[in-house]
Amino acid sequence: MADTSAIFAAMQPILAQYSPPFHTRIQSPHAIDLWAEGDFDVMGQTRKEMFFASAIIMSDYVGLYYMPIYADVESIKKTIPPRLLAMLKGKACFHIREWDNALAEEVKIALKNGFAIYKARGWV
Repeated sequence: MADTSAIFAAMQPILAQYSPPFHTRIQSPHAIDLWAEGDFDVMGQTRKEMFFASAIIMSDYVGLYYMPIYADVESIKKTIPPRLLAMLKGKACFHIREWDNALAEEVKIALKNGFAIYKARGWV
């Protein structure tokens, strides 16, 4: 069984590096989430907020919710390192049941690439 508390404890500071510029709405012993706030043009509609990423302790894994994937699913999947990509369940949630330095680096790469996409689109 995964030590979800330890995995989350390792992931939380990686996500927290992005606050600022993102705003942390939830930061608890079980969850952290990051949002951009402002006026954003998204496919011709103005939005006041953009969800970036979150980590949440679930029963047997830590869910890493990664919203940049919705910007361009196929292109962004190509930028996600292979081991992390294998943990993708559905469109935007990675089920993380193990943790080590190599996986930490893959999460950092994914977040860095997602941040670059948000920045290029003016969402940060």
